[in-house]
Amino acid sequence: MQFSLASDANSGPHPIRRSCEGGGIDRLERLSIGGSKQEKALRNRCFGGRVAATTQCILTSDACPETLHFQTQSSRKSYADANHVSAIILGGGTGSQLFPLTSTRATPAVPVGGCYRLIDIPMSNCFNSGINKIFVMTQFNSTSLNRHIHRTYLGGEINFADGSVQVLADTQMPEEPDGWFQGTADSVRKFIWVLEDYYNHKSIEHIVILSGDQLYQMNYMELVQKHVEDNADITVSCAPVDESRASNNGLVKCDHTGRVLQFFEKPKGADLNSMRVDTNFLSYAIGDAQKYQYIASMGIYVFKKDALLDLLKSKYTQLHDFGSEILPRAVLEHNVQTCIFMGYWEDVGTIKSFFDANLALTEQPSKFDFYDPKTPFFTAPRYLPPTQLDKCKIKDASISDGCLLRECSIEHSVIGVCSRVSYGCELKDCVMMGADIYETEEEASKLLLAGEVPVGIGGNTKIRNCIIDINARIGKNVVITNSKGIQEADHPEEGYYIKSGIVVILKNATIKDGSVI
Repeated sequence: MQFSLASDANSGPHPIRRSCEGGGIDRLERLSIGGSKQEKALRNRCFGGRVAATTQCILTSDACPETLHFQTQSSRKSYADANHVSAIILGGGTGSQLFPLTSTRATPAVPVGGCYRLIDIPMSNCFNSGINKIFVMTQFNSTSLNRHIHRTYLGGEINFADGSVQVLADTQMPEEPDGWFQGTADSVRKFIWVLEDYYNHKSIEHIVILSGDQLYQMNYMELVQKHVEDNADITVSCAPVDESRASNNGLVKCDHTGRVLQFFEKPKGADLNSMRVDTNFLSYAIGDAQKYQYIASMGIYVFKKDALLDLLKSKYTQLHDFGSEILPRAVLEHNVQTCIFMGYWEDVGTIKSFFDANLALTEQPSKFDFYDPKTPFFTAPRYLPPTQLDKCKIKDASISDGCLLRECSIEHSVIGVCSRVSYGCELKDCVMMGADIYETEEEASKLLLAGEVPVGIGGNTKIRNCIIDINARIGKNVVITNSKGIQEADHPEEGYYIKSGIVVILKNATIKDGSVI
């Protein structure tokens, strides 16, 4: 017996396996998004172009009932509609692991890549995915974050059509005198009355929950599409990780269909070992499956609206965190699915990971791409002049707008907007965040004559392995190399900390002429 189902004119026949015979590439295609162009082409039947209502198939006489059922269901494939999707971006807690960069700002407001803020990553991913109904939850040190959101996304430069960006700042409720968000889920629960009204008014069906401290590029609608196809209550975006990163993330175990069987938040020791999984089905994309023996939650979730409201308002009213409390219980009662993300993803929630991720942007080709015109990353318009370079030696570096660099050497470094680097300076493995004030030549000269230090880096200064926060003033003949290899040190009165062996010069700090760190 042989027959075929209707197909798109451009598609060829696709071999059909019984469900019990799924191979590694088939499972990769079914469970994953992101990744290389080759992998995207491999998954084109699922997401690319959305062309076919059905797929041409050949069913032979030995086809099992499960195969026939699968094929007839595929002819009625549902597609997610971005008009019915809303996003919530969590502003994070105290940001203690990114301290001192978070001493006066929220984690999503930390500058990254020379001219962006971390909040620009999920915001831009939302816009590029067609999602324009966005809420941002803020709490600690939120002034600069609120200012950046207003300048970038609420100033009329971006057309939201029927969407919006709304900032929901933590506030004290009469029934909750403590006020502060107690966790990721609690932050959503406290504003559930605002969200529920909005969701009903806008006919929202699915909610994407995002973090503000990660570097990645994702089409969230691919994630939502898989969520819809699986008829999932919750979908967790995951990535394969090695043992060095595993204990810093929530880990999942799932069956061959992608359904989550177990969720464990940041396990250690024997618990960590128990969360090892067979990742051979990902070997086509990751190469060495033995190296990546864990599947980590990215902290990116899709919820059915009704499921989210039920969990927060009825079932788990006393639980405050999605990762450590709600998801481990939800997998026992709900259809929780995984979606494996095969693209570049870096959690930059610590000083070391933040530093490494920034320097990785200088590599060619870079694993993370700010330059794709089809998926631009937005940030605040600054209307700065071009950077001026005067007899400089620059190797493997990213230089932002409005800089003034004179007879200096810069290697493997990121230089932020409006940075000034003077004669004879040498910078290597540095993240210089730049300045949000602009001193004229006259103003800088007056400061020098008065024995003070202008914004930027003075002449003949040597800096290695360092993060220089905004508006720092570093004098002449300064040496910042941490030559003694100190891993941790606190010297706020002198304008710096050392975290994981990396010297961090504080925002607005002044390092005097001739200082040695």
